[in-house]
Amino acid sequence: MSDTDCIFCQIIAGEIPTDMVVETETIVAFRDIAPHAPTHVLVVPRQHLADITDLAAAAPDVLAELIDVAQRIADDECDGQFRLIFNTGPRVGQSVFHVHGHVIGGADLGWSPA
Repeated sequence: MSDTDCIFCQIIAGEIPTDMVVETETIVAFRDIAPHAPTHVLVVPRQHLADITDLAAAAPDVLAELIDVAQRIADDECDGQFRLIFNTGPRVGQSVFHVHGHVIGGADLGWSPA
């Protein structure tokens, strides 16, 4: 299931070129066009769902694979250390309403609560 107006669905369909990092039957991962760290990869299910809670309810096995893919990327690029961020809703920064996790790493990110 896809949404023809969704930029991530267009990337998944090959209509928009991207720097693909991983592709599986259910997950794609590609580099963010505006990275916030040396490694900033978006991990996206092929199925169009709005956010992480929708994915967890509809396809928990795909969510588990998404996290596995995030770990594989971190193992390859960040010595296994990474931050995995999901934004759910526009007030917290979600701008594409196709669930995606941000794999952030490759540097000392420190910690600073909001």
